[in-house]
Amino acid sequence: MAQPILIADDEQSIVDVLQYNLEHGGFEVVVAKDGQEAVRLAQRHKPDLAILDITMPGMDGLEVCTRLRHALGTPVILLTARDSEIDKIVGLEVGADDYVTKPFSPRELIARIKAVLRRAKSPAVSPTERLLVGPLTLDPATHEVRLRDALITLTTKEFILLEYLLRNAGLALSRHAILDHVWGYDYYGDPRTVDVHIRRLREKVETDPAAPKLIVTVPGVGYKLQGEG
Repeated sequence: MAQPILIADDEQSIVDVLQYNLEHGGFEVVVAKDGQEAVRLAQRHKPDLAILDITMPGMDGLEVCTRLRHALGTPVILLTARDSEIDKIVGLEVGADDYVTKPFSPRELIARIKAVLRRAKSPAVSPTERLLVGPLTLDPATHEVRLRDALITLTTKEFILLEYLLRNAGLALSRHAILDHVWGYDYYGDPRTVDVHIRRLREKVETDPAAPKLIVTVPGVGYKLQGEG
């Protein structure tokens, strides 16, 4: 039996629409009315995905997202009435997989949910030979990354992103190429998620993230990994 999808929103009308469409789409649903309840239910039910309203009272959706990503690795779609760039960037910073602004089309949201679930359930990499470029070593079989022999911890998305950069070391990769490979061609979210994840990856592998020598920006194109540093 599939694990449920967690909905956390304090607007009953939104919950009713989401629950109705998800259940008619074949999903199981668990509902939380605030952030604290969302964390408790997530720990109990281990949902396949969480849909979180950002502006819940008490613990907001961003905090819940952070906790679920760190503790359970749960894929997250943030739901909010806001539509500013800063809200989207903050959502991506805390690890959200997608971002939907109210009002939304239930059909589009279901499509986004299915896309996130497909990405989450697909294997991150195929067990193959280790990749070694400069001070970085990535082992797909053990899902380990080392920087000058020191083990570093990456999220699943960061691991897939770094593997893609390593396999294409020395090549300039566009943001759209990275987005298609790491998030999938059917990704509905903001392309700037690439910039957010590159920044987070640099913080883990660069000696000076403000002056990167490994993952460099290619103006007008995207990014390139080079064997320096």
